[in-house]
Amino acid sequence: MSNMIGVGIFLTVPLILNVLPGPQALLGWLAGALLAICDGMIWCELGAAFPGSGGSYLYLRETFGPESWGRLLAFLFIWQFILSGPLEIASGSIGFADYLQYFFPHLSGLEQGIIAAAVSATALLLCYRAIRAAGRVTVVLWAGVLATIALVLVAGFTHFHPALAFHTGAPFHFDGAGAAALGAALSFIIYNFLGYYMICYLGAEVREPRKTIPASILISVLGVAALYLAIHLAFVGVLPLEQARHSAFIASEFMRAVWGSRMAAVLTVCILWTTFAGVFGLLLGYSRIPFAAAQDGYFFRAFAHLHPRGDFPDRSLLVLGAVTIAVSFLPLQAEITILLTSRILVQFIAQGIGVVLLHRRFPAAQRPFRMWLYPVPVLLAMAGWVYVFVSSGVTTLHIGGHPVTHSNMLWGIASLGIGVPVFLMWAARNHYWPLQRRQNLP
Repeated sequence: MSNMIGVGIFLTVPLILNVLPGPQALLGWLAGALLAICDGMIWCELGAAFPGSGGSYLYLRETFGPESWGRLLAFLFIWQFILSGPLEIASGSIGFADYLQYFFPHLSGLEQGIIAAAVSATALLLCYRAIRAAGRVTVVLWAGVLATIALVLVAGFTHFHPALAFHTGAPFHFDGAGAAALGAALSFIIYNFLGYYMICYLGAEVREPRKTIPASILISVLGVAALYLAIHLAFVGVLPLEQARHSAFIASEFMRAVWGSRMAAVLTVCILWTTFAGVFGLLLGYSRIPFAAAQDGYFFRAFAHLHPRGDFPDRSLLVLGAVTIAVSFLPLQAEITILLTSRILVQFIAQGIGVVLLHRRFPAAQRPFRMWLYPVPVLLAMAGWVYVFVSSGVTTLHIGGHPVTHSNMLWGIASLGIGVPVFLMWAARNHYWPLQRRQNLP
């Protein structure tokens, strides 16, 4: 939950209100929660069936076949994850720098990038230790997250105005424009939910994983969905719609409107704490993914190294940390859309197919968790991910002082287009499927 609740909710509410103004934004939150619950049940089935570290890498490998298509998909997942994982982590660092502007409003873009990179580097230093020590850091940071949420909810619901929350903005029509708006809002909403599957990446380090993993995922999704709805209502029930839509620091302005400038400063500090907790938690969990794949021979062997004293994946951690620092200079909206579109095809949709293969190829005894109403959650999750992918729109990046506009779907397609030939070269060098030596064939 500390991975899910970072700065995202405090940055994306204005972005969501810009495309779904007024009460219809609640439709977006409900749709995002439904997608997270349905996809979460896919993770529950796979995590309980294969309770090892690595998450998606492990599930794709086993369900599609470890010596056939599973080898390709496992490699492609790690390949794109080397970029999409740090993008997700760095989005928290960038959010930290954005909210710091509440105290230092004249920070330049370069200065914000340097601050974001420094936040990423600090998280890397704290993660560079054994898992038990890192776990204690996580608990301390999570306590600050709970305090931040409690402060927002108490302030919001003691000053809540239903007319502001439920009777402003234009009515929602589910026509072409409405569907496009909902899809655009879902990109930001589902970004806020990312992290409900984090325990799957640490599966080998979890007690009773076949029970703990499904419970952790479902409790986290349902709990965070309720908190997000409450936080959203707290903001829009205090601030006028136009102010909320154009606010760079919606939480701080909300607190200033309720309890004055001093409490606004206190809440801003709490949000910075919460943001750093998310950055730390993501980097800690994500560093285990390339390591697990390399250790099993499904990614470059250099990533399989363990720290000689701390017994943690130091090289994998350092590479992900270095990429996170590098991408900390990108704009937040670009980070969110690029990470989602580069991950949807080879992770979320492929895992939906994988859980169908799990039901067909593995006996019931190897599936400790049985999702409710199968295959309805799988179909809803895959339809939702396709909808988010197609509705992702365009992003404009300034490269060398010149604006470059491109479709966000391009990132997902490009990551696969580049990854496949790299996989084939790697497979040829190591004589893996589909380029193994003939005498090694069964």
